[in-house]
Parts: sequence; structure tokens; C-alpha cells
Amino acid sequence: MNVKSHRTATLFLLLVTAFAEAAKIPAGASIQVRLTTEINSATAKAGDSFQTLVIAPVVVDGQVVMAAGAKLSGHIKNLTVAANPEDRATLTLAFDELTEPGGKKVKVAAKVTGVDNARESVDSDGQIKGIVASETASGRLDQGINKISEKYPSFGDLLGTVKQAVLKETDANIDYKAGVEMTIALTQPLEWAGVAKLPALAAIEPADQLAQLVNNQPFRTATQKDGRPSDITNLMFLANREQIQGAFQEAGWSPATKLNDQSRFETFRAMAEMRGYQEAPVSVLLLGGLAPELVFEKLNDTFAARHHLRIWRRPGQFDGKEIWVCSATHDTGIDFSERDRTFIHKIDPQIDRERAKVVNDLLLTGRVRGVALVERPGLPHDMSNATGDALKTDGAMAVLEF
Repeated sequence: MNVKSHRTATLFLLLVTAFAEAAKIPAGASIQVRLTTEINSATAKAGDSFQTLVIAPVVVDGQVVMAAGAKLSGHIKNLTVAANPEDRATLTLAFDELTEPGGKKVKVAAKVTGVDNARESVDSDGQIKGIVASETASGRLDQGINKISEKYPSFGDLLGTVKQAVLKETDANIDYKAGVEMTIALTQPLEWAGVAKLPALAAIEPADQLAQLVNNQPFRTATQKDGRPSDITNLMFLANREQIQGAFQEAGWSPATKLNDQSRFETFRAMAEMRGYQEAPVSVLLLGGLAPELVFEKLNDTFAARHHLRIWRRPGQFDGKEIWVCSATHDTGIDFSERDRTFIHKIDPQIDRERAKVVNDLLLTGRVRGVALVERPGLPHDMSNATGDALKTDGAMAVLEF
């Protein structure tokens, strides 16, 4: 067992070992950005400007060439409004300028290649394509009611009235709030001379005691109903509750509401209307027989996809700080479980990507003072969660000290 060096621990999510003070970033390089202004196809116009923030370091040939925190501005190239439920909204964004840490502005050309946790799709030209109402469960329900109305008009009217009282008409426009995250790709090479330095972080010591602490933690959660092994713990926070809550709030994560009849109903509505539900509940998973004390998630405009995590307070302290263990996964879609007779989320099996996502988000807040990546030799690299989804990992746990 060992704790990787401070530098390697800082860079484990980037898979790099060096920094570059200036570099030519090639066309095709990906950059992760977060909107800091809202874009709505119903109210925006071609030419309107928008702002984004680079949220993860950019790596070229094993070197960090751009640090998180750079500002990237752009404008709306063109859009199509969904004036009617069956209109398909479209949105094409142009990226114009990157602002270096010293304030120098650099011209940039890029296109959107993906929108995180979105109901919309992105084509090869970078055009974001919206949904139409008939593609939603609510729209399909309307189609069914219309068929019933052909034979039984009164009954069809009754069903339509009930449906309208429960479900809202789907808004097919593209509405991205500040905080929505995207992946963009450069369409032309970029000469970048910004300083590429990650936040100054301290080593978490003593390293041998940290390794022992991490490897003594349970690495599997269990379902509340029948105790089936489920998600893997992959992060540890050395902090108090208020520090954790403040960091996740600043990073754009929302606390999840409790699972009850009301939240289940709101979940049904979000699924039927094909929209987001920022405080959606999550299923209860146990660690050491206990439910999580904190649950956070990050959504966009659909309940089907979200980043989410559960956090448990663990006994004892390390270097005078409370110990919290976290399990983070990325929901990528919804399926029906024949075994459980309910709808379940499907997850990205490469759970180390979600570990890196959480670390990057929290580093960007400036609240983290130390990072380590601790190996867990006893952890299998291929497992499945309680609903049968594959879990693939290098087995390590990321430790963040606030």
C-alpha cells in the first residue's frame, strides 16, 4: 500500500507528468467548459454573446497546457425557435476568445461536441438539436388519449383533463442555465501562453497512516432493502460538514431531497415531461449499515442523466479532521428493471471518470489544500452494482483535505 507523491496525486485525473508554460494546442483538442450565462433558444438571438469557464486542465502530449479557470467567450451563431410543441429547436455556438491569466485575449475557434446530462443531441457540425414533444412520455400519452377519444370522446376528454392537471406541456426549446457544462473541440490550432499551474496543494501526511486509514474503510455500499452489494466508495474528504457543503454548493452541485411519496411523484413528472429535477431523490444505499448523511447531484435538463454522490461520516479523525467517505457515479440513462419492477438509472461503468470529475470540480473552488490518490490492492477492478451495471476502476481512492 502506498500514497502516490503530491505531484502525481494532483495529476492522477489528468494522466500527465509535466507542465508547459506555452504550447500550440492542436485542432481536435477537447476542453471542458461551464456556462456562466444562460442561453435559451426561445429568447436568445443570433449574435448574442455568452461566457464560459474552463473547468478542467487541458492536456497535450502528457503536459498540462491550460489550467482550469481560464475564461472563454463566444456568441450564438444561429438558432431555431420551437414555436410549437412539434418544432425542433436548434442552437449553434461559436467560440471567440480565451482570456489568459494575465488578461491577454487569444482568438479561438471551436465547436460543441457534447452537452453534459442533456436531453438534446449534438451533431458532427456542433449543432445542438432539441427534442419535440411527441418524443416525451407526456407526448406519447397524448397520442394514446387521442386514439381513445376517437372511439370514446367523453372518456378521452376526461383522461385529457386529468393528464393536463398532472403534467405540464413539454417546452421543446433549449434552455441552458448558468452552470451547464459542455465539451468543446478546437477546430483550429491554438497558440496558448497562459500559465498552466494547478492550485498549490500540500501533501497529506503521514502518508503511511493515510494509506492504512483508506484501506480500512469499507469499499462497497449495500442496498437498504436486501443488502445486495452496490456502488464502490471512491473518494474521501478530510473536512467538517460545513466545509463539504460549502464546496459542493460553490461547485454547482445540489443537495438531493429525501425519497418519499412527494419526491417520487415529482420524479414521475420529470420523466414524463422530459425535464430536469435539480433536487431529485436518490435511492438509499448503506455503508456499514448506515444511510448517507449528505447526498449531492448535478443535473441539466433531463432526469435521465446526472452526476450524483453519497457521503458517509466515518469514525475517528485524521490529523484533527473529520473523515467522510463518498461513492460517486454518473447516471447516463433510464431503464426498466424486471427484477425490481421499477425504473432504474444506468451508470457509466468507468467510475474513475466520475472520481476525477468530483476532484476537478472541488479543486476549482480553491477550498482544497491537499490531494492524494491511495491505492487499494484488495479491491477488484471489475464488479457489478446492485442493478447489474458493470463497475470498472483502478481501485484507488482519491483523498481531498480541506
